[in-house]
Amino acid sequence: MTTLVAGVAATVASLAHGTEEPVAKLWTPDQLSTEGYESSPTLSPDGRELVYMSADKNFTKWRLLSSRCDGEKWTRPVPPSFAAPAPVIEADPGYTPDGNGLYFVSARDDPANEDFDIWYVARSADGGWGEPERLPAPVNSAQSELLPRADASGRLYFGSSRPGGHGESDIYLAERRRDGGWKVRNVGAPVSTPANEYEAEISHDGKTMILVADRGDRSHLYRFEATESGWREVGKVPAFANVFQVGPLLAPDASAVLFAQADGARSGEIFHFQLKDSVSAKWPIACGATGDRR
Repeated sequence: MTTLVAGVAATVASLAHGTEEPVAKLWTPDQLSTEGYESSPTLSPDGRELVYMSADKNFTKWRLLSSRCDGEKWTRPVPPSFAAPAPVIEADPGYTPDGNGLYFVSARDDPANEDFDIWYVARSADGGWGEPERLPAPVNSAQSELLPRADASGRLYFGSSRPGGHGESDIYLAERRRDGGWKVRNVGAPVSTPANEYEAEISHDGKTMILVADRGDRSHLYRFEATESGWREVGKVPAFANVFQVGPLLAPDASAVLFAQADGARSGEIFHFQLKDSVSAKWPIACGATGDRR
């Protein structure tokens, strides 16, 4: 209720000044919305399969769920075949741009169920999922890795609090070597700072980034654009100021973004914000009469 009142107050204030500021709109399909937290979505290239992170209302007990648009509605969410059983916690799914695989983070190798590593699972010829594989060092470390997201060239962005960074946690870029191994580097300033940057969603063309960073109050979404001299910050994604945002997903053409934030009594929900006009097809797809809540 507090967030709803805040949103209404902001709208009234903007109208009083003769302008209406754009706001993020609730998107979570009715079939998926619960009293818990729906977050960190990823969509297959055709937009008809959704994998996301489900949590309780306190944003704990993370697990992966999957749903499909059957033409009329989103199906009842179930754990994907590669997901580890409870009480293992897993999060942050991310399709590869070609849809042939998916990255996610899992604590399945940690008896304490605390250290998240990046895993990859390939799509099999029949459309199902293969066996997930844990990525090697230096991608994974003794600290947790978060939100692995790949661009069309195969470069992998993720957050990590490993030693040697600029602050509490930084954004890293992993690239394949010719011998099949990986090389990893810190993305550096202005993306990585002494503050806490721990998630980075990247556009397919590698030119747009949505950064999740806590710069002293709580985590919010910051937009960056690639330039010849490096990344340039271009502003925040409009969202509720008094709650944190997490788990961004960009449209294939970077024209819109999905993300999660608290939404009153229903805990966390997925929201949609249009970043720019697009000539591409509507994103995400409208799945039946009740599947699109924008």
